[in-house]
Amino acid sequence: MLNSAEEAQGVKLRAFVIIVVAIVVQVTVANRLPLPGGVTPDLVLLTVLALALFSGERVGMVAGFFAGLAVDIAPPADHTIGRYALVYCLIGYGCGMLRLDVQRSPVLPFVMVGVGALIGNLAYALVGMMLGDPRTSWDAVTRIVPLAVLYDLLASPFVVWAVLRLSRRSERMEPRGGLSVPGYARLGRQQR
Repeated sequence: MLNSAEEAQGVKLRAFVIIVVAIVVQVTVANRLPLPGGVTPDLVLLTVLALALFSGERVGMVAGFFAGLAVDIAPPADHTIGRYALVYCLIGYGCGMLRLDVQRSPVLPFVMVGVGALIGNLAYALVGMMLGDPRTSWDAVTRIVPLAVLYDLLASPFVVWAVLRLSRRSERMEPRGGLSVPGYARLGRQQR
């Protein structure tokens, strides 16, 4: 049986691997998709949201900060470093706080991911306006944000499913002594 320190290390390692995979897929695949409007789904934001909803506010906040920092410096980094780190950190923390409420419903995680994508895109634009980014104006926000949220919503079932699957698969590989069902007490074998 794993102690709490080993379990925490496992959660951190899983979150790190999932974020790295999301960043690689974002930079190599999603950013190159020829979608209408010149906007692509933000797979890293969706991954941070899913990690926060399944692992809690601490994992969401830390994963959001480091994922955002990595996105800030990943090509094409044409904005102020720290914008994504701030937005992803706040979104990860906020969604992580709602983890227990969301895990009781099969549909609510996708609703929360949609709301998180909307808030994340608006927050990124707002931070850009506060920092004086010349590409960020209300006209651009009203034109781009709805399209970005739509693409995020279309991609969210796949990203949320993949994050849940990767998290659960790695948990099954670890000897835990029972089955952990979100929102319920631990079920399974008793230690003898």
